[in-house]
Amino acid sequence: MTARRPRLVWSILVHVGLVVLAAAVLYPVMLVCKKALEPGRQFALSASPIPSDVTAEHFVELFTSRGASGELLFLHHALNSVLVSLLTTVVGVALSCTAAYALSRFRFPGRQTGLGMFMVVQMFPATLLLLPLYVILDRLGLLNSIAGLVLVYSTTAIPFCVWTLKGYFDSLPRELEEAARIDGASPWMIFRKIILPLARPGIAVTALFSFMTAWNEFIMASTFMTDQTKYTLPVLIQSTVTEFSADWGLFAAGAVVTSVPVMIAFYVLQRYLVGGLTAGAVKG
Repeated sequence: MTARRPRLVWSILVHVGLVVLAAAVLYPVMLVCKKALEPGRQFALSASPIPSDVTAEHFVELFTSRGASGELLFLHHALNSVLVSLLTTVVGVALSCTAAYALSRFRFPGRQTGLGMFMVVQMFPATLLLLPLYVILDRLGLLNSIAGLVLVYSTTAIPFCVWTLKGYFDSLPRELEEAARIDGASPWMIFRKIILPLARPGIAVTALFSFMTAWNEFIMASTFMTDQTKYTLPVLIQSTVTEFSADWGLFAAGAVVTSVPVMIAFYVLQRYLVGGLTAGAVKG
């Protein structure tokens, strides 16, 4: 009985600590949700995360605001974000899968150098790449275009995705490929019919990361897109808070709505995420 008591005390302390940590993490999110549901443009002085009055006026304004051409601003920019995010995910996953499989299964000159360069690229912040990327897009005629933004987002997401998928491909048994090769399967058939289905957890992580990179990114989108009709949702939401005026209620409502697709993606892919991340982290 006395031996179980320290374990019980330790378990209670651990759970209390986790509750406190979760509350600290969720408190800013609850304040944003509070402002989205509270009337008025400014944040209330109260530190309570519970709104004193509930209204949907910020959400109504968010979905009914129109641009200079009469288009619904939020829906128009939401379509831009969806298009950019989906294209980035497709391009990122396709290039990362093929590159990671080659780096995992084949030995060729420059392999280790390529892996090292992928690692080095991730060490630099995105703001450091703004100027060279701007010059490259300008020379290619891709400034202020969806294609240019997809190209930039894909290249910034690929290094992480390649390392994650390479680790997952390393964990797959080579005997399956050897058996398929003996049965007459081509390398492309082995990759498409055997490797890709087995690598679904790793691909899910890669796809989610690519989607989130494009969906939440603000700095590059605001730098490379000068036409307001081409803005993505983060740029539109930021425009509600300027140097001379700030509509925090509209900003909070936009932030809440914009976070919904990411939460849905996490919920749909949650069974793949743990396996994909752990397998990609163990193998190198």
